[in-house]
Amino acid sequence: MCVDNTPPPSGRLTRRGVLAGAAALAGTSAVLAQAAPAASAASRSSSDRGSSDRTSSGRGGDLVVEGGKLLDPLTGEVTEDAVVVIIGGVVRAAGPRGRLGTRTPSGVPVLRAPGQWILPGLVDAHIHLNTAAEARDAVLKGATSARSGSTNFYQDIAVRELARQAPERAPRLRAAGIFVTPDLGDTILADPDLAPLARLRDGVRSPEALRRVVEVNLARGADTIKTRVNERAGLPEQDPLVQVYDHEQLSTIVAAARRGGKGVLCHSYSEKGCHDAVTAGIRSLEHGAFVGERTLREMRRRGTYFTPTLTAIAGLAESPDPVLAERGRTYLPVLKRAVLAAHELGVPLAAGTDSSGGTVDPIGREVELMHAAGLSALDAIRTATTGAAKLLGFGSTAGRLARGFSGDVLVVDGDPLADLGVLSRPARVVRAGFSVPAA
Repeated sequence: MCVDNTPPPSGRLTRRGVLAGAAALAGTSAVLAQAAPAASAASRSSSDRGSSDRTSSGRGGDLVVEGGKLLDPLTGEVTEDAVVVIIGGVVRAAGPRGRLGTRTPSGVPVLRAPGQWILPGLVDAHIHLNTAAEARDAVLKGATSARSGSTNFYQDIAVRELARQAPERAPRLRAAGIFVTPDLGDTILADPDLAPLARLRDGVRSPEALRRVVEVNLARGADTIKTRVNERAGLPEQDPLVQVYDHEQLSTIVAAARRGGKGVLCHSYSEKGCHDAVTAGIRSLEHGAFVGERTLREMRRRGTYFTPTLTAIAGLAESPDPVLAERGRTYLPVLKRAVLAAHELGVPLAAGTDSSGGTVDPIGREVELMHAAGLSALDAIRTATTGAAKLLGFGSTAGRLARGFSGDVLVVDGDPLADLGVLSRPARVVRAGFSVPAA
């Protein structure tokens, strides 16, 4: 059975109600209400150019970070006794104190970091944020920008709005909306326009059904589309090597997303599944434990990103469930080899934790695992800064501390090039010029 071929309702007409419901689910309604007066009272700096990548409602914070060693992930350059000047949530200057000292504005709060290292806030390219508490925890653990790996009821769209209204409470976010998957389960209740899909005996598989879920996501304001080609690794009753969508179905999803100007991230494990997803035109391959060389070469040719989520696979190995534990122990070394092969071939890599279920893993842990897979410390850091930022479309906003970039800062108690573990224990996080207090 096919879904009735009628367009979804206008996002302009329905999005406010959907956002209000999602905000309630995510626990953000009160936060947004508190932030609104401040947002309307302050205007953004004209140099922000209205970009949705930065704080789109209200002005960011003013802060000077000084005295530490500044690492630029793009060049690998380390600046001693550095100063970073943030005005209105945007970096206005960054460099050695000797060059910038006279340009430091008076009356601006100062965060002193002598003996510490200063880096741009990190990017988690695959995370599931369902509540305001999870969003804040992600920031506290160093992820100042992120991409959603989908939510059940559009909570990620509400979290994205929270980040725009009160950036110190949530990462700058690319929202994926709901998962394009054969069995929507209770997600069928996420929006009334999905109700006709409940009649489908075989689930969301026909071209009409696949397009409908994508169209509803786009109407609700999703920034990207999430789908799958294989079953889940985190459920013992499922086999991650079983394929649920074929090349034609994936191509339908990609085409529908492209009509809305969006890319697709695809949950994948088997080599055939990975190859089908990549050749169908996805933007990034997620997990991808058994991706092979032919697919990696195709990814390099197309510029397809690889987000391996090593943290999630390593977590399976620690599961009390024997099936999951064995799966994690088996998959992790295979995935590490795939990561190194991808890096050596020139496939762009992005760090993502795949955090979900109320637990937020530090994105710094994913950087450590990238290094353990064979990347240099600097290249591993790039997967959570310049690399991931480019994937998310934040290449001129996040991933560096340079003039015009967002004032997102990580201050750590040690040299990350010598000990990547310090990234998982930030001494201070700054989000859009606001120094985030500890929980």
